[in-house]
Amino acid sequence: MSPLNRRTLAALACTAVALWAAPTPADAQATTATKLRVFSGGQNQRPDLVRKLLDQYQARNPGVTVEIETGGATSELQRQYLSTVLNAKDSAIDIYMIDIVNPAQYFGAGWLEPLDAYVGPAAEVFKPYLPVYAQSNVVDGKVAALPAFADAMFLYYRKDLLEKHKLPEPKTWDELAATARKVQAAEAAAGNANLQGLSLQGAPIEGAVCTFLLPYWGQGKEFNDAAGKLTLDKPAAVKGLSTWLGMVDQGVVKKNVAEVRTPDTVNEFKAGQVLFAINWGFAWDRFKDDADSQVKGKVGVLPLPAMAGGRSATCVGGWQWAVSAFSKHKAEAAKLVKHLASPESSKMLAVEGSLLPTYQRIYTDADVVRQAPWFNDAAAVVVAGKSRPMSRDYGQVSDILRTTTSAVLARTKTPTEGVDEIENRLRRLMR
Repeated sequence: MSPLNRRTLAALACTAVALWAAPTPADAQATTATKLRVFSGGQNQRPDLVRKLLDQYQARNPGVTVEIETGGATSELQRQYLSTVLNAKDSAIDIYMIDIVNPAQYFGAGWLEPLDAYVGPAAEVFKPYLPVYAQSNVVDGKVAALPAFADAMFLYYRKDLLEKHKLPEPKTWDELAATARKVQAAEAAAGNANLQGLSLQGAPIEGAVCTFLLPYWGQGKEFNDAAGKLTLDKPAAVKGLSTWLGMVDQGVVKKNVAEVRTPDTVNEFKAGQVLFAINWGFAWDRFKDDADSQVKGKVGVLPLPAMAGGRSATCVGGWQWAVSAFSKHKAEAAKLVKHLASPESSKMLAVEGSLLPTYQRIYTDADVVRQAPWFNDAAAVVVAGKSRPMSRDYGQVSDILRTTTSAVLARTKTPTEGVDEIENRLRRLMR
């Protein structure tokens, strides 16, 4: 073989190797593909709808695939799981859905990626959202999380019974107690002796934190300052707890209130046994849609009453999207979180799942109101919403508030003893 032919064959061989080694368009896409994993909570957080949002994102971003992980029926169980995973610095999950009470705790532990570099400064980011998020999702001036969907405690009431007895909607807790006594007496005279005036949660669960805070905030008092330091007004706290006990003594609230949990309130109101009920937003669909509901078409929603001379305030719940500090794909994860927290996503969750929007303007969107007319009333409630105490030790703060509140309602502690205990124990945690 001539030298020329040998050189030609060698060149052809090199070309063949180069062609074989060169990535095809599909291979190139595969090398730049990103796989993300999202923890989306339990069934109450509607992972089916989250999956739809993730599918939308994948369709618009072909190089990204997103897996979903679920777990934990309650926020307490989810908090236990996430604390274990994040404390282990596990990089398997890139994005977490977390309770509104958790950003300060998780960010303070170094578990969450600050999002400012990806979404902009906090002062601008939270302008379109409900006011509460500028407090709950900003830690040390940094964006710790973006809102997924909202929740709040509402005052549900029997519209039919107030209309029947020609009584106005109460604006204060004193008015509510007086209205309840009148309706209870009239209904008892007509043979309905088992009607409760007000149902609220007194068992040592997360809802009892709000049971403590509602009449306290309703006096215009703040529990902590912007830095999370305790600002407890002890006389106001004693007055708030005494208000509940006064309603027990009047027969408005049942005597075993310290045993009442969230589902108990839902089931008793749904059965037509309650005039007023404090509960979260999910309860509306239970009253409206459940086959065994005795109150379909009879339910209204009101802002939480104020204390005399105070102002209405409610406990905001709901869920946030946060990027793990241990993710290997932080920039792409943050981009997905922007999509999940967008007005488009908030509207979809409202229309398809009746999940409360995180943007005030969406409450009056025509498509949303058509699907969930009660959002018109809900808007005024959530705008006045407040976040539970901001603390890097929120688990301990919650435990102290709910167990002490339950003990006071069970009358194993006086309101003064309970508030003294709360102050003594929280002063060390919320400095």
